[in-house]
Amino acid sequence: MADKEQETRVTVGTSSERLVEFLEKNNLHKKDFAEMIGVTLSYVYSLIDLNVPFSTRTTTIERIAVVMGISPHDFPEYRVAIEPKLIDPGIEFLKDKQKEAGLSNLEFIRKFQRTRRVEIVDLWREVLNVPTNEIYPYWRSRIQQYLIAGGFDIISNAALLNAMFEGARSYIKV
Repeated sequence: MADKEQETRVTVGTSSERLVEFLEKNNLHKKDFAEMIGVTLSYVYSLIDLNVPFSTRTTTIERIAVVMGISPHDFPEYRVAIEPKLIDPGIEFLKDKQKEAGLSNLEFIRKFQRTRRVEIVDLWREVLNVPTNEIYPYWRSRIQQYLIAGGFDIISNAALLNAMFEGARSYIKV
């Protein structure tokens, strides 16, 4: 019975332990981390407490993943959001600059004022390093749904719609 309790605790604690290890390795204070992911300090303590299950809130896990520089899929508690991620040229520009500077997500986030850090985390959460060619089909489908819901006749305007999508594909180089 003791082995089963220990096994359950390790399973529950895996994400928590990874978070604790990350905070210690990067000498990141829990208060700073809380500000970056937009939660209270007491919530961070509950995230790392092995007696409490790790968060299953999608936004929180995505923010944690961004700060840690990993995929949210690395957390067994993560459930994929239904909405597709958007492609934004401003965000792509920032990602390129971060890459050129050789900065990790955490180093990049620390370059911003403390009060703006959660905004930067959310910008990065929006893209989650998903390749553009994987985002495009979802974006196209979502745009078509939006146009149809707004009364746009996609059959009568097929040439216009195709030209728009080809322009978008050319712009994002897919």
